[in-house]
Amino acid sequence: METSRLEAFSDAVIAIIITIMVLEMEVPHSSSLEALKPLVPTFITFVISFVFLGIYWNNHHHLMHAVKRVNGKILWANLHLLFWLSLFPFVTGWVGQNLFSMFPTLLYGIVLLMAAFAYHLLVITIIKSEGKRSFVSRYIGRDFKGKVTVGINIVAIISTFLSPIISMVLYLCMSLIWIIPDRRIEKNLKR
Repeated sequence: METSRLEAFSDAVIAIIITIMVLEMEVPHSSSLEALKPLVPTFITFVISFVFLGIYWNNHHHLMHAVKRVNGKILWANLHLLFWLSLFPFVTGWVGQNLFSMFPTLLYGIVLLMAAFAYHLLVITIIKSEGKRSFVSRYIGRDFKGKVTVGINIVAIISTFLSPIISMVLYLCMSLIWIIPDRRIEKNLKR
């Protein structure tokens, strides 16, 4: 099966997730700037989550261009990733309404970690399907940046029990690490 349908479906789901996230921000009933003040925490978490979704979309796009064909296992691994990404609007809204509260921040980190795990599982599934000598295996296999951000995420989850503020700063740092897209595939793919 070609990758185009999987990529189009994933693009649509991520676009819907972003739309749902922005719809979670309530429009103030007043026209004053003061009315926007309560929305600042929600907006901050929206921006962080938007960046994470953009990172996943960007890397998924590059990954799918490197894949020759998809099978049922890859489809299910991709759905697993989309499941965790679809939880972003919920955790983003909960953290936004309860900024620096322990349980929302903890759940936010868990969803981020599970999305990272799901993306890694997608890559592993693709490599198993296409073989150890495949393009994806050669250029994704040594994922230093991914391992570093998973480590930061685990530290952020643990630090939630000490200070949710530290956790949110670490989540922000994670997004900044990935703001420059992973160019391993783009630089080496000759299509």
